[in-house]
Amino acid sequence: MRLTVLGCAGSFPGPEAPCSAYLIEADGFRLLMDFGPGSMSTLQRYGGLYSVDAILLSHLHCDHMLDACSYIVARRYAPAGPFPPLPVYAPVAAPDRIAAAYGGENEPMSIGDVYTFYALQPGSFPIGPFQITVDRVNHPIETYGVRIEHEGKVLTYSADTGPCEALIRLAQGADAFLCEASYLDGVDNPPDLHLTGREAAEHATKAGVGRLLLTHLVPAWCSEALTLEAATSAFSGPIDVVRPGARYDI
Repeated sequence: MRLTVLGCAGSFPGPEAPCSAYLIEADGFRLLMDFGPGSMSTLQRYGGLYSVDAILLSHLHCDHMLDACSYIVARRYAPAGPFPPLPVYAPVAAPDRIAAAYGGENEPMSIGDVYTFYALQPGSFPIGPFQITVDRVNHPIETYGVRIEHEGKVLTYSADTGPCEALIRLAQGADAFLCEASYLDGVDNPPDLHLTGREAAEHATKAGVGRLLLTHLVPAWCSEALTLEAATSAFSGPIDVVRPGARYDI
């Protein structure tokens, strides 16, 4: 598997990064995991505008799905198109949410010509060459952490979450753990919303992962140095703070 980071800024785009979006490739198949604002630009730079074979949206907060609206234009009105509907695996409300965000007074509300939706629920299923396992994690809206397996290798993605046992189960023995670290330690953070760098590392240690990839930092008010320092104190393996364009072979 190859992971390419298209966007990694938390909550809203940062000065150097779009919001969450990750391209996972194997056997010529490309799965786009989340599609946050600004990431359609980096998709064109590092993947190709029409190279995506399927999309998985972990949840429906805008910073994880809003470019799925912009992508409608690219697929519906392309001179070489229209293209066949693209499979989208997402929470059950995704069709209405994306259509409402995209559509206007004179626009068709149906987006069935662009996307075919499959509602997520806890469990395992294939997408292309990947075996996917999802489970609900600790966030205010319906949100799924994701475990991706291919030829004995495992990548786990936390999505957005506060501390929870489901995340440890999804990450168990993963070769790489792409985990959010939105909050700073030592601050009175809202509960059940996001992780700190230390909490991300504690989950990684409990799950016995091989490598921790920190994402979803909020550039406007985070400290990358403090986040990394806190994570290093709780996880002894290799740790990276991911950036757009970074590629990891798993």
